[in-house]
Amino acid sequence: MQLDFQQLRELLSAFDETTIAELTLKSGDFELALRKSDRGTAVTVPVAPAAVAEVPATAAAAPTPSPPPTDPKWVEIVSPMVGTFYRSPAPDEDPFVEVGDRIETGQTVCIIEAMKLMNEVEAETSGQIMEILVENGEPVEYQQPLMRVQPSRSPNG
Repeated sequence: MQLDFQQLRELLSAFDETTIAELTLKSGDFELALRKSDRGTAVTVPVAPAAVAEVPATAAAAPTPSPPPTDPKWVEIVSPMVGTFYRSPAPDEDPFVEVGDRIETGQTVCIIEAMKLMNEVEAETSGQIMEILVENGEPVEYQQPLMRVQPSRSPNG
């Protein structure tokens, strides 16, 4: 199939109306990469000369699920590094925390393994664990949310 200007306009319009965050079409020396900005609008990323090209019908990417809505009062515990997420200190031990557990500032809530080193992740706020967003043994990225905490109310506030 040939990709002409009208088809490109239709593709951009359809892309903008979906939950797909990123789409790349490649054919020969033609490549078109589309990426939505943080505001949800389509941004074209020029990576090859603009040309009419054949685009396979299977080039569309599967939609990526949008993150579930969160309570604005919740605080996220994020990964301080790229590595592997572990909920417990050892495979045969209980997890550091479970959903519903109360935690204190400085309490270890998980481990991130990076380059064979086990790095404890500590809570930066006291409160209650509301969600654990990563499965045990899953790879994580820098600043990826790991858990959500409902902070404790201070007795003075």
